[in-house]
Amino acid sequence: MSTKTVSKGNDPVIESRSQLISAFAKGEKPAERWRIGTEHEKFVYRNADHRAPGYADPDGIRALLDALTRFGWEPIREGDNVIALAGPDGNVSLEPAGQLELSGAPLENLHQTCAETGRHLNQVKEVGAQLGVGILGMGFWPDKRRDELPIMPKGRYEIMLRHMPRVGSLGLDMMLRTCTIQVNLDYASEADMAKKFRVGLALQPLATALFANSPFTEGKPNGFLSYRSHIWSDTDPHRTGMLPFVFEDGFGYERYADYALDVPMYFVYRDGKYIDAAGQSFRDFLDGRLPALPGEKPTESDWADHLSTAFPEVRMKSFLEMRGADGGPWNRICALPALWVGLLYDGTALDAAWDVVKHWTMEEREALRNAVPRLGLDAPIAGGRTLGDIAPEIVEIASSGLTARARLNSSGDNESGFIDPLREIAASRIVPAQALLNRYHGAWGGDISKIYDEMSF
Repeated sequence: MSTKTVSKGNDPVIESRSQLISAFAKGEKPAERWRIGTEHEKFVYRNADHRAPGYADPDGIRALLDALTRFGWEPIREGDNVIALAGPDGNVSLEPAGQLELSGAPLENLHQTCAETGRHLNQVKEVGAQLGVGILGMGFWPDKRRDELPIMPKGRYEIMLRHMPRVGSLGLDMMLRTCTIQVNLDYASEADMAKKFRVGLALQPLATALFANSPFTEGKPNGFLSYRSHIWSDTDPHRTGMLPFVFEDGFGYERYADYALDVPMYFVYRDGKYIDAAGQSFRDFLDGRLPALPGEKPTESDWADHLSTAFPEVRMKSFLEMRGADGGPWNRICALPALWVGLLYDGTALDAAWDVVKHWTMEEREALRNAVPRLGLDAPIAGGRTLGDIAPEIVEIASSGLTARARLNSSGDNESGFIDPLREIAASRIVPAQALLNRYHGAWGGDISKIYDEMSF
């Protein structure tokens, strides 16, 4: 989730609807300025007993952040608490139960992205060895109950933790027990955004399947391959889902703004504090009628904050976020941006991907989204086929897009090698969660603690 930093300079009051829409239009960039921003979350655990450390423990999350400053990271504070770090590689931040996230810098190519990820993981492992903590790459805590997990001292999380049980049964699990990999990508124009949004949304279930990595709850199989993905189906229906309007004629910035205005608020940030506005309307805020701040109108940073509290499968700010993947090991952190960069940053690949999905009805898209958390690549799609039937084709389209980009490293290699882990999954039709279940029922003998040996960084 987003880390709030102190706003510098002017923060205009929103006086017109055009300011809402301009937040998206300002993201338009020519292709030569398109960048890749990769985010990945990891679980932190004590090596001695696999418990999740608290914020203030001697070997806890604050100590981990403090130790990372040796690599040049600068602390970001909320009150007296360090809640994030800023540096050349982006931000290191905390999810609600201490999941550690790198929100990477906007980079030109996947070689840089993977190098950034490697630097971050090496730093975390060095500090972890000092503190006696490890890092686990999964989409859902495989063995932890909610009541075993700490809560990080961030104001927005206090508000969300109170509000989540009012709107869904699994929102607290989303906050406390999940990890994801995401990639943020640019667009050239409103039309380019709409096409990328549609392809990204239609194929988000494929990413969910290829990265499915959350088959355990509290030490036992949970009946899902991506339980993390299932959790979003009962988190908050007002701010999640497949957004059918994206596929309607005329979709663009204004229609997404209308959607975001209808997403209930969580908070307003004023004078270093989060004010609880959970369930209130941004439309009322525009009219100066927000109960939490009567008579006050929003600023552009309030709108940016509000956009970060919608959680659809693809989200727009001044860029597009691909949000369908479970957390996982290092090579899949690099593979997720490879998939989407290959599909969306080359025109021929984008057209080819759209040709695969453009005939699907909204009912078929919704059915696929609902089926994939349990079934993975066996989820049915239009025409009597399964997701596994198109997975190799989509992966190869992405690979061809990466080859066409011709972004080479010092050895002369293009970016297509980063997609190899997905090519193997698509060919075998065995998603990561199925491989873990096979080991759980086989070599592990039902001992979930073995997962720390195999899935730690």
